[in-house]
Formats: sequence, C-alpha cells, structure tokens
Amino acid sequence: MSRTKDAADAGREPYRKSIGAHVQHAARLHRALVARKLTILGLYPGQEQVLKILADGGDMTMGDLASALRVRPPTASKTVGRLAAQGLVERKNPGSGDGRLVRVGLTEAGREKAAALDDLWFAAEDEMLADLDGKDVKRLRKLLRRIEKTLLPHTADDQAEEEDELEEA
Repeated sequence: MSRTKDAADAGREPYRKSIGAHVQHAARLHRALVARKLTILGLYPGQEQVLKILADGGDMTMGDLASALRVRPPTASKTVGRLAAQGLVERKNPGSGDGRLVRVGLTEAGREKAAALDDLWFAAEDEMLADLDGKDVKRLRKLLRRIEKTLLPHTADDQAEEEDELEEA
C-alpha cells in the first residue's frame, strides 16, 4: 500500500490506524481466546486469577486476596463465592475469635484447576504468537514492557476495568 493511500485512510479513520487501537484489538482477541479456553475448564474470565493467586500464595484473607487482585474486597468476595459454589475454594475461620477474619484457600479440585491453567495460558500464547519467530517474540515482550512502564505513572488507581472483569466471573 502506498504512503499516500495510508495517509488518506488515516485521515478518514485515524483511530483505526493508531498503535493503541491495534493493542486494544489484540488484547480483546486474546481475552476472547482465553475465555473460550476457560469455558473448557468450567471457568469464567477473572476466576483464573483467583485460583492462580491462591495456588501461588496459599491461603489468604479476603483483604489480602482483594489487594493481590487489585480490586475492592466486595468484588473479590463475589468471585470467591462463585468459586466456592463450584467447590474450588473454601472459606476458613482461623479460630482467632474474630469471626470477620476469614481466610480463603483452594480445595483439592481448585488446586487441580489451578494447575491446568498453566497449560491453558501456554496454549493461548502459542496460538497468539504462532506467526512470530523467537526474535520477534523477544522484541515484542521488550516493547510491551516499555509501554507498560511508560503508561504506569499516567494511570490513576482506576480499577474499573479489572473489577468489571471479575464482576462477570
């Protein structure tokens, strides 16, 4: 495509030509791919985050889990409730005498699902990067980290998107 045609197209639809639009679209496609794979495991997007955090960190309080997820405690509690109904997590009272202090941990079924998530993520990544060689993948990873580092100071503590994802779970 000629540079003149690119300029004309960009004049008509500048957003669609932007890097941000491509990143957003790729992220949306990746999220849909992962969501399809999660349904095979009987999970919804957002639930896998809870399972992996608990698998990696062990039992934790709802407050600690919410902090790790970067959401408010009621949002984490809602997701935990759904996972508990599936038999994947359990709420535990550590016997401290404070009934409000509840710890959350994985059940055996939850540990099995959490272990299966690694294969799911690797399969999704393989599909996403199938047309890139190793050098391209390394460069892409480096560029994305630079973009993240650049954007991080410009983002407020706005967690609406992450919370929306967990709300759906």
